[in-house]
Amino acid sequence: MTGDKLTLFHDHFSSVSKQYARYRPIYPDELFDWLASVVPGRNLAWDCATGTGQAATGLASRFNSVVATDASPEQIAETVPHPRISYYTASAYSSGLDDGSADLITVAQAMHWFDIDRFFREAERVLGPRGVLAVWTYGPLSVDDELINPLIREFASNTLGLWWPEEWATIDAGKGAIVIPFERIPAPEMRMSVRWTFEELLGHVRTWSAVTRYIRIKTNDPVTSLASPMLQAWGNPACRKTVTWTLLLTAGRNQG
Repeated sequence: MTGDKLTLFHDHFSSVSKQYARYRPIYPDELFDWLASVVPGRNLAWDCATGTGQAATGLASRFNSVVATDASPEQIAETVPHPRISYYTASAYSSGLDDGSADLITVAQAMHWFDIDRFFREAERVLGPRGVLAVWTYGPLSVDDELINPLIREFASNTLGLWWPEEWATIDAGKGAIVIPFERIPAPEMRMSVRWTFEELLGHVRTWSAVTRYIRIKTNDPVTSLASPMLQAWGNPACRKTVTWTLLLTAGRNQG
């Protein structure tokens, strides 16, 4: 199954799909447990803009069926097959799903790339009665080593400052910038964390939209300027440090 027509989209990640699949963090179980607790049923979830399937995998253990779509075929190619997940290429505005068929629609770390009015029309069409739309992002990372954090902040703000796509301002603005056309459901605050080596953290940084944009236009890798001072601060590169993000979650229920 494919979407009938893919709308042009801001593609910052197709070129790093393999890295995206490897170095993007996995969302916590408590997120998916909470989502499963607020939906009217657990028959079908649509994970829109699934990327390489980080959210879809979590949903699959709680829903009978998950449809996971992305406008990038390169991203879809890097997903891991799962018997309950149907991956296919489609835009956020033309899912190919039946009217009123979804108990849950999720958008993980992607809403800022959408034409949100067009997406909301599709969400309103696809959500069933009492169905839930849940949208989340995560902001700046924090390492449990105060020698590392200033280096990453300086790199993100100064080296990459002019290279962040304008859509990123939605995440910078925080949870309040995401307004959805459904009755809001109070959502808990959550964090996610991983234990990463030096190379794994650099791999994650290389998936940032500002980095991929910088490389595409200037044809050199800005992360090399971060690597040397960060390694000096890190010490043994095989040592694992805890990397944490705060999840900004917004959810709403369809009253139709």
